[in-house]
Amino acid sequence: MQDKITKEKIKKYIGLTEKAIELVKKKIVKKHSKEASEIIDMSSNYFSDALFFEKKGDYVNAFAAINYAHGWIDCGVRLGFFSVTDDKLFTVR
Repeated sequence: MQDKITKEKIKKYIGLTEKAIELVKKKIVKKHSKEASEIIDMSSNYFSDALFFEKKGDYVNAFAAINYAHGWIDCGVRLGFFSVTDDKLFTVR
């Protein structure tokens, strides 16, 4: 059933977002390092929140937090703060 937030779905998106965070940390565009750092911090905070909620079995809030985490990274990618080309992990141009 596609309309349920399952433990498996949370694990999938946590894995994707973790991979994305680790990749952008290595792909910061130097002239935007301050902005990129702020985005990584925000994304990492939401990622931690997702893990906290997932551990409690609160999959709705875990799903919301992991989507915010990935959204922050996608925003940084679209603004050119990170130099990435992987269109499976990011919304690239």
